[in-house]
Amino acid sequence: MIQYPNFDPVAVSLGPVKVHWYGLMYLLGFWGGWYLALRRGRRDFTPFSSQALSDLLFYIVLGVILGGRLGYTFFYNLPNFVANPLVIFRIWEGGMSFHGGLIGVLVAFWLYARSRKLTFFYVADFIAPVIPVGLFTGRIGNFINAELWGSPTSLPWAMVFPTDPDRLPRHPSMLYEAFLEGLVMLAVLLWFSRKPRPPMAVSGLFLTLYGSFRWAVEFIRLPDAHIGYLAFGWLTMGQLLCIPMLLAGLGLLALAYRRTLHAA
Repeated sequence: MIQYPNFDPVAVSLGPVKVHWYGLMYLLGFWGGWYLALRRGRRDFTPFSSQALSDLLFYIVLGVILGGRLGYTFFYNLPNFVANPLVIFRIWEGGMSFHGGLIGVLVAFWLYARSRKLTFFYVADFIAPVIPVGLFTGRIGNFINAELWGSPTSLPWAMVFPTDPDRLPRHPSMLYEAFLEGLVMLAVLLWFSRKPRPPMAVSGLFLTLYGSFRWAVEFIRLPDAHIGYLAFGWLTMGQLLCIPMLLAGLGLLALAYRRTLHAA
């Protein structure tokens, strides 16, 4: 068993103002994604200048925050919202959903592409390979907060998290996700996008990889206590939300390469 480091979730305290590591991880993810996208723009001939990427980042930040919060509220916290609609504004209590954030980012892509007279997938395919930077830092933020841990295990890298009332050695599932959804996806998508690919292919691969990795990790990541398993004693809300992602990803890949074959 590995000893959990017992992080202080608060990075800096300035009187009543507290800066949390989780928020800093979001900022680091946005900056890291912007920096990698800037390097890609300089390497490949694209209309994404430094200013254009900064403008796009503004759209993405709004999409992640608004979509993530709305997604968590409606996917994971709907009864509390119905009882008290003002709960949606209680960001300090935590609660962000990747799938909601993804929807928000897709809307941001559409708005940005429309404003710059670009196609939706031109923007999506260019940005998709750098999104795993934010997924990685976000999961590290979950690890620092000692949240979203997994089921009990006797594996040598199990950890006892201070937020676990049972104090059992558990899978550090947030680190599994940081590795798969962050590092592995980043490496694969950057490699895949180094060569010209048909429109929709990079976006399709992103959706397919994330849906597959998240689906797999959900088998050992415990569901939210107030929701539990939805069916069969193992199906979680995260897995349910990954089904349309997987179908969309595989569909985009098939459509992208089918068009290429027909064009040839």
